[in-house]
Amino acid sequence: MFFASDNWAGAHPDIAQNLVTAASGFASAYGASDLDKHVEKTFSQIFERDVAVFFVGTGTAANSLALASFNRPGGQVFCHREAHVNVDECNAPEFFAAGAKLVPIDGPAGKLSPDALAAAIGRFPPDFVHGGQPMAVTITQATEAGTAYTLDEIAALSEVARKASLPLHMDGARFANALVHLGATPADMTWRRGVDILSFGGTKNGCWCAEALILFDPGKAQQMHFLRKRSAQLFSKSRFIAAQFDAYFKDGLWLSLARHSNAMAARLAAGFEASDTARLAWPTGSNELFVIIRNNAMKALQDKGAVFYDWPAGPEVKASMRADETLIRLVTSFATKQTDVDDFLSAL
Repeated sequence: MFFASDNWAGAHPDIAQNLVTAASGFASAYGASDLDKHVEKTFSQIFERDVAVFFVGTGTAANSLALASFNRPGGQVFCHREAHVNVDECNAPEFFAAGAKLVPIDGPAGKLSPDALAAAIGRFPPDFVHGGQPMAVTITQATEAGTAYTLDEIAALSEVARKASLPLHMDGARFANALVHLGATPADMTWRRGVDILSFGGTKNGCWCAEALILFDPGKAQQMHFLRKRSAQLFSKSRFIAAQFDAYFKDGLWLSLARHSNAMAARLAAGFEASDTARLAWPTGSNELFVIIRNNAMKALQDKGAVFYDWPAGPEVKASMRADETLIRLVTSFATKQTDVDDFLSAL
């Protein structure tokens, strides 16, 4: 009953086998191998246009390099207050961007609203040098609250960014989970809605260590080659990242894995809805659940071997909680079995 994080899951057997296959023989280094080039073409096919692809090792590196590519003196990057770039990346985005600053914005369900974003951008008039200047907007899909922006919501935020002449970055650590939840295509959830650059995550969805930066305008990719090298993210044997993505995309495996983890989260959610000791804090749109649970029930589950994290509750959630309740987070993965879920719910 491991629901702490999808980072706890291993690698899918097909992806692990492709790593074994790539380990034999010789191949050009630093992204020049046939396999690297094949996977880059696959990304272009998936997104229905020519894209520039940069393999990196971690989501933090992808996010930080994406924002660094938009760097401006006194740069201000607008994000949700709970965004991974703001809460969980040890100031790496600011460090990589040589002193840019994140501007956190509140919003329910982990989402930015167009009005809140426009108001935050408006706090930095272009002729007021002391405040710095707007640099970029970044959103997370699926969000840190387990919700997913609709296509219209992405387009609305993109319109606000465009009016301010700001690029839009999407942190897609759980990109596939949001995609299958919406029933959208990769193109519809990104560049067709105004996204300029994407951190494409595979690690949380069955890969071993595979992340990629996707630039939807290859003409703006030249500086990224240098940014990636300077940040020590240019892998000499990058074919091992390419090998993971090669298996990940084959026969739609990546979408099947995301559908499975989402289905396991939905099964958990149905169990919580039927429980008298726990309830969903809000509906989910991915493989993450946030649950308000009685403290004695939480301890009983942990005593029976269930693994999950307690989670800080914001003001709105706290207002609906009793003194003997805690907010917890549960995350399913491609490796979650239905018996894991049923055992958990039985214990609950």
